[in-house]
Amino acid sequence: MFTLGVCMSFQIYILGIIIAICGNFLISISLNIQKYTHIRQSQRGTRPYYTSRLWWCGILLMGLGEMGNFAAYGFAPASLIAPLGCVSVIGNAIISVVFLKETLRASDVLGGALALTGTYLLVTFAPHSAPHVTANMVERCLISWQFLIYFVVLFCLLLYLYKCRNVKHIVIVMLLVALLASVTVISVKAVSGMLTETVRGSHLQLTYPVFYIMFIVMVASCAFQIKFLNEAMKMFDATEIVPINYVFFTASAVVAGILFYEEFYGLSIIYIIMFVLGCLLAFTGVFLIARSRPKIKMDRVFISMGQIPGKTSTDKVQPETKDSKYGTLASKFVCNSGVQDDS
Repeated sequence: MFTLGVCMSFQIYILGIIIAICGNFLISISLNIQKYTHIRQSQRGTRPYYTSRLWWCGILLMGLGEMGNFAAYGFAPASLIAPLGCVSVIGNAIISVVFLKETLRASDVLGGALALTGTYLLVTFAPHSAPHVTANMVERCLISWQFLIYFVVLFCLLLYLYKCRNVKHIVIVMLLVALLASVTVISVKAVSGMLTETVRGSHLQLTYPVFYIMFIVMVASCAFQIKFLNEAMKMFDATEIVPINYVFFTASAVVAGILFYEEFYGLSIIYIIMFVLGCLLAFTGVFLIARSRPKIKMDRVFISMGQIPGKTSTDKVQPETKDSKYGTLASKFVCNSGVQDDS
């Protein structure tokens, strides 16, 4: 019976990894579909991008990818699912080179190799099991001193520096985003985990008020996360924000998994060291891939995807992410996937 239980637990863990990888890959496909739509609509000079059916297909894929990530938190530790966001960065780089004909740089190849190596180490040495998320467990963890110090004290300090002392440094802003992102991860795993427990039939979790509290926290933290990220996009360049956001988000998600869900409890030192090494390799790979990319060669894009005759190319193929009419949507994409939607 014990062997059977361990085998089932491992299968659930692998299922969570597969769902997360597929979800992040769908997000990278979505971003490139939307990017191509911006290029096409700008080339035609007709209706806005959001009137295109192809753009809405990209949005649908984005939703499916995010649903996959949401479901994955119910099967695998949060400290593993969050770093797997680098899959969307790798997928975005590959798709943009193959289909959008962007230039393949040496840093892209090196970054992809490092990110893949880091992903392998993360999957191999991450905690292979996590406690079942129940309403009683979430209630207990919410009032734990570790979580209260981590979130309440740190958040109040950062908010004081940002609002009262007017410290607008990119690190302060992105730490605020990352801290809110860690609360989003905690609440997403709580909601997903309680839904998973309910579906399994082990115990009905939807009758507990904490389930609905965590759902509200999930929506609110995501909304404020987008707000602060949007402010960062107005003050700083996207090529700075993308890698910093991914690093800070992943680190905060890992810390949240350790403090809130005790996911590293009982893990050996060598496993922790190799997991940290995997994170560092993934961080370095994402930084190399996400750094400033050359402009897309418009003529090559339309030759391969169906060139529109009689139109001239243009450099500005989509609104800047810091544009007020486009900022919220772009921030949502960067917030969730850590991928830059370049023009």
